[in-house]
Amino acid sequence: QVQLVESGGGLVQPGGSLRLSCAASGITFSFYGANWYRQAPGKQRELVAGISSSGTTNYKDFAKGRFTISRDNAENTAYLQMDTLKPEDTAVYYCNCKIGGRNYWGQGTQVTVSS
Repeated sequence: QVQLVESGGGLVQPGGSLRLSCAASGITFSFYGANWYRQAPGKQRELVAGISSSGTTNYKDFAKGRFTISRDNAENTAYLQMDTLKPEDTAVYYCNCKIGGRNYWGQGTQVTVSS
């Protein structure tokens, strides 16, 4: 059974940093790409960044230069380092893996950027 568990969210002041983690189980994590999405209140879920099984990364424009996605296959974990956070980054952040044409999601972790 595929399971994704996010952690690392919280309340941070503008300009601060957070590191989100996504722990995967039930799969050989190194075989698959991983993505981070976010959903703010009243808005659609949107892609933040993705990393392929080989480590190639891609970012949405708002994340470029501030966020860094990475993975540790030995730990079956994907990370999202978020720096220079802004109030508009406030959202629930979700980890996602696409396996065999099916999307798997974690439960999400809340990130709140506020002074």
